[in-house]
Amino acid sequence: MTSTGTQAPPAANLNGAPDVRWLDNREMSAWLAYIETQSDLMMALETDLAKTGLTLGDYQVFVYLTGSEGQSMRMCDLAGMLQLSPSGLTRRLDGLVSAGWVERRTSDSDRRVMLAVLTDAGRRKLALSAPLHVDSVRLRLIDHLDNTDLEAMTRIFGKIRAALDS
Repeated sequence: MTSTGTQAPPAANLNGAPDVRWLDNREMSAWLAYIETQSDLMMALETDLAKTGLTLGDYQVFVYLTGSEGQSMRMCDLAGMLQLSPSGLTRRLDGLVSAGWVERRTSDSDRRVMLAVLTDAGRRKLALSAPLHVDSVRLRLIDHLDNTDLEAMTRIFGKIRAALDS
């Protein structure tokens, strides 16, 4: 019964089936290891990167822009890659623009399109921040894994990414 006195609907899984496939001990151990570690790992990486004056979100913008032709991207494409709404991207870029690390420009080929462009100051900021961030990623994650672990991690998260994208 619910608080309104009506019968609660039967539990259903994401596929709409009324039965639930509960996690067995091995599955529960894997799930708990993931959820108990991922937020702590991200917080440690975020804390380490904060010493450079950047957030992980800022750093991710730099990475996407440096990997793009002309070190610029259409705002809508960057928002999609960052999984942000247009207003979320605007908020994310505001600090980078204020710092002079990123510029918003109108596209020369289509005046309706806005671009996010990495500036020379942004490239310098990334060059100064990248060594600390890479050291942090090594210290917090990579150096605890051997080649077999790294291959397994790549394979596992590749499968999960493909399932999420389908």
